[in-house]
Amino acid sequence: MSSKEEKISLFNPDAVGQLNGNLFGLPFAQEESKLIILPVPWDVTVSYGEGTSNGPEAILNASPQLDFYDADNSEAWKIGFYLSPISKEWKEINDDLRERSSAYIRFLENGGRTEENEAQQLVLAEVNQACEMLHQRVYEKCKELLQQGKTIALLGGDHSTPLGLYRALAENYSDFGILQIDAHADLRKAYEGFTFSHASIMYNALNELPEIKKLVQVGIRDICKEEIIFAQNNPERIEIIYDSYLKNELFEGRSWQQLCNEIIAKLPEKVHISFDIDGLDPRFCPHTGTPVPGGLEFEQCIYLFRKLVESGKKIISFDLNEVSPAEDEWDANVGARMLWKLCVFLSNSNNLKP
Repeated sequence: MSSKEEKISLFNPDAVGQLNGNLFGLPFAQEESKLIILPVPWDVTVSYGEGTSNGPEAILNASPQLDFYDADNSEAWKIGFYLSPISKEWKEINDDLRERSSAYIRFLENGGRTEENEAQQLVLAEVNQACEMLHQRVYEKCKELLQQGKTIALLGGDHSTPLGLYRALAENYSDFGILQIDAHADLRKAYEGFTFSHASIMYNALNELPEIKKLVQVGIRDICKEEIIFAQNNPERIEIIYDSYLKNELFEGRSWQQLCNEIIAKLPEKVHISFDIDGLDPRFCPHTGTPVPGGLEFEQCIYLFRKLVESGKKIISFDLNEVSPAEDEWDANVGARMLWKLCVFLSNSNNLKP
């Protein structure tokens, strides 16, 4: 078997993208890669458009179309970015439960009351149990990879998927912050009765893990009063930076550089990036589950992450979620390119070398 050095010498990054089943068409196996990305094909609790469980596979399929030269790290491809195999078991469980959860959500939307319907109570209990099982499996896998000395990230799926990753990070780091790019605050408690709803990920993370010292949310433009009250009751841990605030400041003459410096100053020294693709303007992700007008430009996010690395604060991990593919592959293409840039910045921040 070829060594990693031999694979690097034989691989032509300027050639046609390789359809070899590996992320970005890279030639490396998991043991040769420094950054391991765990795919989680799960969207059981999504409350509007579905399909994000297909995101990991669609991004994998789109990823070989990227060119490897990157001004932020021209040799990044040599480091090894490896996507673990997409679990057929998780996908099958997801697809089975999604049918029942969709019917349950329609029941609620038509005025149904769960406490008055035993069948729907059973569906809710089954979904909640399966979600906890998933988070435990993700936690165990992430813990195993961390023990192997790997740098890790997660690719969803809906935004509920990284809770297990956060649990593993909390065992490795006594304190860290989350930089969340999102249209939504995700601070609802058990939205629609789902303990682990995609709309509850940050509520669950903060409620369960005191190691998360700060949550800085950027681009928020769809939020309910319950979430605002929760944030107001936790001012030391939650900072909401609304999309409307960012736009207003830009309209009145402040630079994006100044705003990025303001955002970064609110973060602790160790940072996990949680990227919901609907944080972008919907023209980049029109098929995401819950698109909202407004949002960030692709390059605005890239600049923010670049400045975060330059600040000296350490990016310890990331998750990318809510990419819902369509026939034209646009969403998957954007998702693959954002995934690449997150890999590059995580590598730069951790000084990963081939």
